[in-house]
Parts: sequence; structure tokens; C-alpha cells
Amino acid sequence: MAANTMHASSFTTNKMNNVLGRSSRRGAPSSSSCLSVRSSRNNKVKKSSTMIKAAMIEEEVALDEAPLTLLRPGGEGDANEMRAKFEKMVRQAQNDICKAVEELDGGKFHEDAWERPGGGGGISRVLQGGKVFEKAGINVSVVYGQMPPEAYRAATGGQGAGTETIPFFAAGISSVMHPINPMAPTVHFNYRYFETDSPRDDPGAPRAWWFGGGTDLTPSYIFHEDVAHFHGTLKGACDKHDPEYYPRFKQWADDYFMIKHRGERRGVGGVFFDDMNDRPKEELLAFATDMAQAVVPAYIPLVDKHKDDSFTQEEKEWQQMRRGRYVEFNLVYDRGTTFGLKTGGRIESILMSLPLTARWQYDMHPKEGSREADALDAFMNPRTWLA
Repeated sequence: MAANTMHASSFTTNKMNNVLGRSSRRGAPSSSSCLSVRSSRNNKVKKSSTMIKAAMIEEEVALDEAPLTLLRPGGEGDANEMRAKFEKMVRQAQNDICKAVEELDGGKFHEDAWERPGGGGGISRVLQGGKVFEKAGINVSVVYGQMPPEAYRAATGGQGAGTETIPFFAAGISSVMHPINPMAPTVHFNYRYFETDSPRDDPGAPRAWWFGGGTDLTPSYIFHEDVAHFHGTLKGACDKHDPEYYPRFKQWADDYFMIKHRGERRGVGGVFFDDMNDRPKEELLAFATDMAQAVVPAYIPLVDKHKDDSFTQEEKEWQQMRRGRYVEFNLVYDRGTTFGLKTGGRIESILMSLPLTARWQYDMHPKEGSREADALDAFMNPRTWLA
């Protein structure tokens, strides 16, 4: 989740992990690849290989410019379809957030657009080597694919007796932004929608669908008022829809962004949610829209505040150490990244979330009482940022 893109595979990853063996319950055991979980559970390597093949993503074809829609021909005109509504939302969010970043940095995003023969495609925008941002990327993707029938039955509570693969659709936006100044934090967000068709040989079976996403902050140094502003803005967006959302989704973020082999989290969290289909689609679309629109007011003022702060070489090295932790999480635990690497997704989009530079220093421990030690404590022991 990452990560991460929304590149074609990163979005598909979260949801395919869910339906290919990961429990949708918060806190349930997860793996970098649900496919390996299912394989070990059933002790059938061939079955795992079959699922990977079934979830493979077609090779992309580069486009000279982004099309008006990434939906399949014939589907883009139906404004009542959630597929079209969600694509419109993420395309608008990409435009709005890119504009805010460009106004702050002074640089321009490079854009790559592509499509796939079977339908769908993506738009990657990356600003690299800017005045404020070392690297900032914002991806949009629309994916059409096939899932195994057993995965479909897992997603629909065991319903559906078909034996053919089931078409699925996924769309999303994902972004990671790494500022130059170590006093300015990194941010990640992604918002996505997933649905299946009914099996061709069982047309009366139900269609599965859900929303997911989140926004989280990764500072190198802790400024309490900054983190409180970030969490407060996200809470305000959540509270418009349900006062239970923020505490529930904050805890989910604290659980998800854990670097297990380090015993610490990637950052100071935010909100994270998945598998949401307990309310009408229009309500959940409105929620995802408000969360995407909260990114700019939650994050951009923090970078603007610290982009010109003075810093030492030691503070820059600490930032690079934390960037190393970011890389570790994304390559080892992020379900979007790992699934994308295993299923042939667009590699530049998959790895867009990684920082331009990072550092690994042997057996490094911050001095007791230092600002670095305070940051590490916040990563190891999630705090309550709002009164």
C-alpha cells in the first residue's frame, strides 16, 4: 500500500492479496505475497504459480500523451458507473496535488502515460531534483485483469460455483513525496477502488467490490505541532463521514506501517483503511474523495514551513538513515510493491516510491536525549497526537 502508486500493480496488489488469501480483518497475519501464504497453507506450489500467472498484468504500451480516459472504449461515457466516477476523482486529485507541489517547488512534473492491450493504463508524474523536493511522484492507474475462481469465492464469502477466471477492475491514485530538507517530512497516500464482474459461467453470482486507501507521514525529526496538524486535518475529513473513522483508521495505520525486523514503524502514521463495502458506494466514494482532497492542506504547509530551515551534515545523515528504513519497508513489507515486482507491473511506477538517496550505517544508535532518539521513540511507540 503502499505504495505506493498508484501504479497498476500496486493497486492490484492490495486487493489481490485480500482475495488470494489475506484475511480482511484488521490485524490478521499478512505476507508480502498472499500467493506464498496460500501456497504454504495448501502445500501446493503449482497452485501458487497458477494464481500468479492468472494475476499477471499485460505489458504496457507507451502513449505520447494521457488519454481523456483510461477506461475501455464504450465504458467511459456511462457517468453512472462507479468505475468512471472513481477514475474522474483520482485524475482530478492528481492534477490538484501536482499543481500544489509545483507551486511550492517551482519545478515541473515529468509525465509518462501508457495503456494495455486488454484495457486500462496509467499516468505517472514525477518531479525529481527539484528545489524543494528530492523526488515526488503521483501515479494514477486503471487495471483490468483476471482472478482465479477460488479467489473470487473468498472475496464473496464462498458464493459462486463457476470454474472460469473472473474479470476484475481496479483504479487508484498513489503518491510519495521526499523533500530535500531533513526538517520537512515525507508523505505517502493512496486511494483505490476494486470490483469484480460475475463469473461468465455463473452470471447470477454476486459482484464483489470495495474501497481502500490512506495517508501517512514520515518525518525525520518530530515537530509535535506539525504532526498534530497533519492528523487533525485527516481527522476532520474522517469526522465528516463517521466519528469512529479516525481512531479506527489511525490504529490500522500504526499496525500496518511496522518494519517488523526493526521493531519500529516507518513514520508517525496517519490513517489507513481497506476492504470497505459496508455502506453505499456513493458514500464511500465521497469519503475517499474528501480524504484525497485533504492531502494538500494536511501536508503542503509542513513542507513550506521547513523547506528553508538550516540543518547540519549529521541531521542530513539521519534523514538518509530514515530513508533507508523507508526503502526496507517498501521492498520487504509493502504489499503493492512486492506484488508488482512478482507480476510484471511497470517497474518505474512500482519503484517510484523509493527515495533518490538513502543511507545504511552499521549499528547506528542515536544518543540518549537527542532529537533523533525522540524521533525513534515516536516510531517505536505510537503517540496520541490529538488531545
